[in-house]
Amino acid sequence: MRRRPLLTALAVALAGLGLVLAAVGLVAPSGPPATENATAVSAGPGPAPGTAEGATPSPDLRQRPASGAAPISLDIPAIGVSTPVNDVGLNPDGTLEVPAPGPQYDQAAWYRGSPTPGRVGPSVIIGHVDSAADGPSVFYDLGRLRPGDRVTVTVADRSVRAFEVGSVRRVPKDAFPRLEVYGDTAGPELRLITCSGPFDAAERSYEDNTVVFARLVP
Repeated sequence: MRRRPLLTALAVALAGLGLVLAAVGLVAPSGPPATENATAVSAGPGPAPGTAEGATPSPDLRQRPASGAAPISLDIPAIGVSTPVNDVGLNPDGTLEVPAPGPQYDQAAWYRGSPTPGRVGPSVIIGHVDSAADGPSVFYDLGRLRPGDRVTVTVADRSVRAFEVGSVRRVPKDAFPRLEVYGDTAGPELRLITCSGPFDAAERSYEDNTVVFARLVP
């Protein structure tokens, strides 16, 4: 199976997303070369915004330039999310970038090494769960989504892509299913990722990631 560029970067970022978006928790760590660099924050015990914590596995696929219109906004009515979508790439060490402290911290971010929404393959959008300083962030309630819920993504040409949630999984960062999350798919899909699970105060990191798997609505 041909692998996509997502795996290495995405896994890394996801491990960092926390309950508060300030320290975004996206993917769980696992899989070949596991990179660690992401921030996660939680509404309570979580770390301060911008702190690096935890390890997230990166997609170990080679990065390819995206084609199609990039996403500019994301709406998830079931959990009251309506957010601009920025973009992130890879850090010099190959880990996935996450929204940094500042005006875009509580906004979602699309990994530009993944397909654009509506193209074949898994388009990856990450967000913080929370931050110690400001509490819940953009993907705080991501784990409340259920199969059948709708997610809509508006892209740069102002057209809208609608996706239907197929499953929502909480996975340990040290056993992150990278191929399932970042690997090739038969059609256009969407992955939404943040941090979740118990907060490890010593490591300043959430132990798990929540991953939403969704497919384009025909």
